[in-house]
Amino acid sequence: MNIVIIGAGISGLLSALELVEQGCQVSIYNQSYAGQASWAGGGILSPMYPWRYPRAVNHLAQHGKALYQTWNEKLQPVTGIDFQIHETGMLILDEADFEIGLNYKTQFQEPMQHCEYLQREQLDQVNPHLSEQFQHAIYFPEIANVRNPRLLQSLRNYLEQHPKVQFFDQTPIHKFQIQHDKVEYVETEAGQKVYADQFVLTTGAWSSLWSDQLGLELPVRPVQGQMALIKAPAHWLPTMCMNRVMYLIPRMDGHIVCGSSMQECGFNAETSDQIQQNILEAAYEMVPELAQFPVVQNWAGLRPSSPEGIPYIGQLPHLHNVWVNLGHFRNGLCMGPASAQLLRQLMLKQPTSVNAAAYSPEHLLKSEIITS
Repeated sequence: MNIVIIGAGISGLLSALELVEQGCQVSIYNQSYAGQASWAGGGILSPMYPWRYPRAVNHLAQHGKALYQTWNEKLQPVTGIDFQIHETGMLILDEADFEIGLNYKTQFQEPMQHCEYLQREQLDQVNPHLSEQFQHAIYFPEIANVRNPRLLQSLRNYLEQHPKVQFFDQTPIHKFQIQHDKVEYVETEAGQKVYADQFVLTTGAWSSLWSDQLGLELPVRPVQGQMALIKAPAHWLPTMCMNRVMYLIPRMDGHIVCGSSMQECGFNAETSDQIQQNILEAAYEMVPELAQFPVVQNWAGLRPSSPEGIPYIGQLPHLHNVWVNLGHFRNGLCMGPASAQLLRQLMLKQPTSVNAAAYSPEHLLKSEIITS
């Protein structure tokens, strides 16, 4: 099977990986969007406050850590890149979420969401840098983070070496040529026609731009998130921390990712001084000692927001050879491996690992088909 994937973020690369490992021939067209969420995100391998998300989100996210561990073992010997699945655990400091978090653990018994209630003496043992204002927390020892820039580099490196993969960088797709409920070919911006058996859209926050051409509404819009990066000594901060939807994510070498904001401002991926100040104030509130270390970088990315944050995975309802894997909102990195696995299972008519109906474009978009 010859497959064209449009979009080279985490969803596109993982989808390609799943398909080529099953013997498919894959061509990846990089749309070259700036500020992609895959590179900009924090890499927490769990939804933040999972009880605030639909079960469909958690069903995919709960497989993220194990699938990444499997892929890292397979890819690292080929690429020489360890994308650093860092098993730090996470402290959630929001008192209003303690009871619901503990109840969620009891109700669903998901290993990744095992948590325990800690008082100050125990907190000091788990993370001695935490501000004294926090006298208790709930602790999730199984939650890890992945260093997403390295993850993207590893995936790209592996796929570039794969005999069944071709990359077309700086080659935006411009047009879909549709005939008899099927895409005959896509056309690049330079006018080149590209033929394939199947076409996959993994275009993230930009996906709605295809709505008119494809004849249905793809309700995905960009939501900006800003981040800051602090450099502390290696292994200085032992756990991730979360308070009021702001987080600290320690990397193995001492970098600490601080985030994140949420703002609807179209495709603007510029940072603002005020939002950066808000992020750092939240970071210093959780861990006051961070103020002694330098801020070495800040950036913004564009999340692909969808209604309820549930991604669309599967075949478009009115086109026989167009598939989507998009709309993951804040959880693209943790849902990514299971999303790509599900797409591969559907495309190759294999048994599915999760209930595919929850993500079906037919179910979610059926009423939106444009009949003009």
